[in-house]
Amino acid sequence: MDKIKHYQEVILDFLNRYNSETGNTTTTAVERRVLADKEHNSFQLLSVGWKGKHFIFGPIFHFDIIDGKIWIQCNNTEREVVDELMANGVDRNDIVLGFVSPSARRFSGFATA
Repeated sequence: MDKIKHYQEVILDFLNRYNSETGNTTTTAVERRVLADKEHNSFQLLSVGWKGKHFIFGPIFHFDIIDGKIWIQCNNTEREVVDELMANGVDRNDIVLGFVSPSARRFSGFATA
C-alpha cells in the first residue's frame, strides 16, 4: 500500500474511532459527521445541529495530506492525536502541526512543512 493511501486510512480510522468513543448522545440534536475528500486529501470530524436555542457548527478535527505529510489543521480537543498517528505507523517527520505558527514549528519536534 502506498504511503498516501495508508495515511488516509489512518486518519479515517482515527476520526471514526474518536466519533464512536465520544459521539452523539440522545440528549442533543447535535450530530457529528466524518467528512472525507480522498481526492483532495482533506478530512474532518464536524459538529452540526441545535443545542437548545444555539446552532452548533464547527470542526472537531481537520487533517490534510499535503506533499506526503499529514497536516493537523485543527484539534479542538485535548486528545494527543500525534501519539495515535505515530502508533499507527506515521513517521513524526511526516506530521505537521498546521495550527502552530510556521516560525514556531521547528520547536515542535515534528515536521516544519
